Amino acid sequence: MPAALSRAETLRILETRNNDAREELAARADAAPEVLLFLASEGSIKARRAIARNASAPAHANRLLAEDTDEDVRVELARKIGRLLPGLPEDAGEKMRVLTVETLERLAQDQLPRVRRILAEEIKALDCVPKHVIDILARDVEETVAAPILEYSPLLSDADLVEIISTSQARFTLTAIAARKPLSANVSDAIATALDVPAVAALLANSTAQIREQTLEKIIDHGSRITEWHQPLVLRNDLSQRAIRRIAGFVSAALLDKLSERDGLDKETKSVLAKRVRARIDEPVEDEHDPVAQAQSDVALLMKEGRLDDFAVEKAAEAGKREFVIAALALLTRTPVETVRRIVQSGTAKPAVALVWHAKLSMRVAFKVQTFVMRLKGGELLPARDGVDFPLTDDEMLWHLNYFGIEA
Repeated sequence: MPAALSRAETLRILETRNNDAREELAARADAAPEVLLFLASEGSIKARRAIARNASAPAHANRLLAEDTDEDVRVELARKIGRLLPGLPEDAGEKMRVLTVETLERLAQDQLPRVRRILAEEIKALDCVPKHVIDILARDVEETVAAPILEYSPLLSDADLVEIISTSQARFTLTAIAARKPLSANVSDAIATALDVPAVAALLANSTAQIREQTLEKIIDHGSRITEWHQPLVLRNDLSQRAIRRIAGFVSAALLDKLSERDGLDKETKSVLAKRVRARIDEPVEDEHDPVAQAQSDVALLMKEGRLDDFAVEKAAEAGKREFVIAALALLTRTPVETVRRIVQSGTAKPAVALVWHAKLSMRVAFKVQTFVMRLKGGELLPARDGVDFPLTDDEMLWHLNYFGIEA
């Protein structure tokens, strides 16, 4: 730890206007509050960034930096402020608390999504954040901002979540809420009522989600034609015997085997499953080739020949060859096919655009994937910036990839 500075040494640094020395001073935990406040106002960009990182900076300095013109200053402040909240002293003065809340509010409404995203990540699981700040972030139009709050914040009540589900226009909202652990039956009902395919799939996959029997019956009513729900349905631990028998009527042979392996099956259910298995054995094969396997084979051949490029993926997307596009993106990014399928089925443009970027394909391909494969419409589409460039920053795209467990 550096030796303590005397008042005279501190004044000398400030008076000489030595930027390097000022930056070192701005980073010191033992710097006087009035010195840090002065540098927050008059210091260089590097000095202001150092104060934004400095946990010892006074609340007045933090509030000042929340308005800073340099985005990296605000980013560092957003990263720090969330870590300071749990340690805010019980006896902290009213002025300090007011300034800290004002700093949070300002960052939560920052014009830069990157600042709001980092703040949301830092405070998503805290219970000491003012509720109105959480409400602001939970209703943010940017997925990278709202999704962490919707999925993790303990301050959102069931009433809050149901209200957000009923009023939000963003499709990612339902999927983020569906992943909350635990999830009450009332919130599960609201998600199921929307019948949004990726959201219901996430709900079914959430083992902590309480789903009423009548709600599950409603999902099963529509489940026969929505293959994305089949596996999470089969893997639910809370299926009634009636539900198991109904699901057996439409799932694949592999999933039928999983149902048959469940413990606690009654005699009637075992009989129904056995009949379904025998019927599947006797069913004629409709196609000689599995379209998924065929697509993966075609993609692998193009990769081997060095022709799995922008042109190939763009043409496949234009033709609506969904399985080909999924297989191509999986191979180019070394990502499991099922993860890519989840992104394509999510109905949300940003993670799909990020995946195309990760595959080192063009934004033109990303737009074709949104339009012809995901079939997004109007405001759901994410267009190119300046006609050709990816519209998200690298950090934003990395966040979307990480959200689906992809490291880039």
